[in-house]
Amino acid sequence: MVTEYRPGAGKPVEQGGQQGGQQGGQAQPFSILIADDDRGTRETLGEVLKNRGFNIVLAADGGEAVEIVKVEFVHLVLFDMHMPRMTGLEALNLLRQSLDRILPAVLMTADATSELMRQAFQAQVYSVIPKPVNKNIVLHTLMKALSQVYGVAPDAPRPEFPIPGSSPKPDLQAGGKLPEIKDRDSTQESDR
Repeated sequence: MVTEYRPGAGKPVEQGGQQGGQQGGQAQPFSILIADDDRGTRETLGEVLKNRGFNIVLAADGGEAVEIVKVEFVHLVLFDMHMPRMTGLEALNLLRQSLDRILPAVLMTADATSELMRQAFQAQVYSVIPKPVNKNIVLHTLMKALSQVYGVAPDAPRPEFPIPGSSPKPDLQAGGKLPEIKDRDSTQESDR
């Protein structure tokens, strides 16, 4: 579900999605708040994450994001750094002062300066993602943050492309075989 926040519109009804906790014996989906002043980025990320089973709430700026978190329980915030009214870090710092729980946060920015990285580290931001964003990096980062904070690994499908540094594993249960590896000496002997 993707919800565009409308002040005074009431709390949206959430449906389906990634497991985010238990309520009444049923698993509830993880809710992610995306705050970005660029509507295209905000809506595209919302659709990508919605298609992976997350509940999504969208905000157009940092001030709106803070208002949402006051009335809506979210498991993670994904903030653009530079937004009107309030930057992502300013919104996060305000939330940290008023919340009595851990709220993992990921920042997106096109200018990851050393000063910004220092400020993000001080604010205990889980990660800073460069813009333009790559959907696989976003998915991987959010899933790691949710797993680390909530102790439950979201069961969303793996990203469509391998993440740098990861190695694909062969599907041995489907009859896949590991490639035969010959050492250099045995290859040279058979060529003689």
